[in-house]
Amino acid sequence: MDVTYPRQRSVFSTPRSLYRMVSLAEAVTWTLLIIGMILKYVAGLGSLPVLIGGSIHGFVFLCFAGISVVVGVNQDWGLARIIVAVAMAIVPYATVPFDARLMRTGALDGPWHTEHGGGSRDDQWARALLRWFVRRPVLLAVVFFAVVIAIMAALLLIGPPGGW
Repeated sequence: MDVTYPRQRSVFSTPRSLYRMVSLAEAVTWTLLIIGMILKYVAGLGSLPVLIGGSIHGFVFLCFAGISVVVGVNQDWGLARIIVAVAMAIVPYATVPFDARLMRTGALDGPWHTEHGGGSRDDQWARALLRWFVRRPVLLAVVFFAVVIAIMAALLLIGPPGGW
């Protein structure tokens, strides 16, 4: 007996699912950072909890910023909305209501754009580059994480926030 199982959808299958997952992860890492600060300043456990929570949060923040740009270009948000999306990650938990607003307004609806749609905006270099990368998702993931890791490494070399 041959049984066919439905294909599992990946979190990367739509801009909506990817953005929502990273938005939620960003909010969760705020909790880790806040717990780390409580453990440092209230429980007196030293700076290790903040180092761990802050490092995880910093990495996810950079991923969120990058995913906001990628999804924003795909969804044709415009520069102002992309900047607001990234700025929402600076305020604890603000990505959650912003994500809900994007859902209500349909700003996350639709597929990844892999082909030129015929509009003049599809001629822009950023959209053309994104289409090229979306057709090569493994390469996109490798390049994306390489850039995030390079930025994270540069920031760690500069030092932690407030450490200047």
